[in-house]
Amino acid sequence: MAEQCFSFVRTTLPSPMFSRNDFSIWSILRKCIGMELSKITMPVIFNEPLSFLQRLSEYMEHTYLIHKANQCTDPIQRMQCVAAFAVSAVASQWERTGKPFNPLLGETYELVRDDLGFRLISEQVSHHPPISAFHAEGLSNDFVFHGSIYPKLKFWGKSVEAEPKGIITLELLKHNEAYTWTNPTCCVHNIIVGKLWIEQYGNMEITNHKTGDKCILSFKPCGLFGKELHKVEGYIQDKSKKKLSALYGKWTECLYTVDPVSFDAFKKNDKKNGDDKKNQVNTIYLFNLFIVHPYTQ
Repeated sequence: MAEQCFSFVRTTLPSPMFSRNDFSIWSILRKCIGMELSKITMPVIFNEPLSFLQRLSEYMEHTYLIHKANQCTDPIQRMQCVAAFAVSAVASQWERTGKPFNPLLGETYELVRDDLGFRLISEQVSHHPPISAFHAEGLSNDFVFHGSIYPKLKFWGKSVEAEPKGIITLELLKHNEAYTWTNPTCCVHNIIVGKLWIEQYGNMEITNHKTGDKCILSFKPCGLFGKELHKVEGYIQDKSKKKLSALYGKWTECLYTVDPVSFDAFKKNDKKNGDDKKNQVNTIYLFNLFIVHPYTQ
């Protein structure tokens, strides 16, 4: 019976979500601007029917990128795949405007996915502050993925900001490499009135502790007219800060990698002309295929 539970693949939430359109929380939150939401009693209607431990397991949705990284002999290509995996891990938050329930202290969640080749266990290790730890490993003993997350939530009047404190580590055992990073800040807008929408912003710095290479990705804030919404771009550089590869795309859709000289030249020309020609690149989705291709105009 336990094996059947572990192998179950969720395609929908276990219970229907309530409509928040007819509910106002302004009377509750107007005196709480700037406070951490962990110290505020929120109406249950703003939760989705999952615990945060279950949400953590969604980081592993694109485990094939880890397997692809293990197969690469070039450390730059491995970093590209690890960066793609790190970006794909936050993609599950797109249009997920409900807050997961806080787990009880000592609560655990276990998941085994034979089809994706991993097993995972997560546990709530602290109640105040709420800290969730997780450990995942490949069924072929080819990788270990672990970390702890402390989602620090703040209310700013019209939005809720979630800063994911905590370090995430991916170990590629075949190459004896360890990569660490932290996730960008997530913000949910229009929680008082209007349509809820999510953006990610801030920097994600992925470090290969064996080679000293780093991938520094910038998640762009939306901006005044929404031109930068969902965009992410950055560079892979060695320990002397020489640019080795450029990456760009959208964390909700796709990620590309290209020669940094070509990318810098294109950005300069794009800024000069005031025309976003990057949209002319044929879109191939990161979450189906991770590709390396030249920049086309």
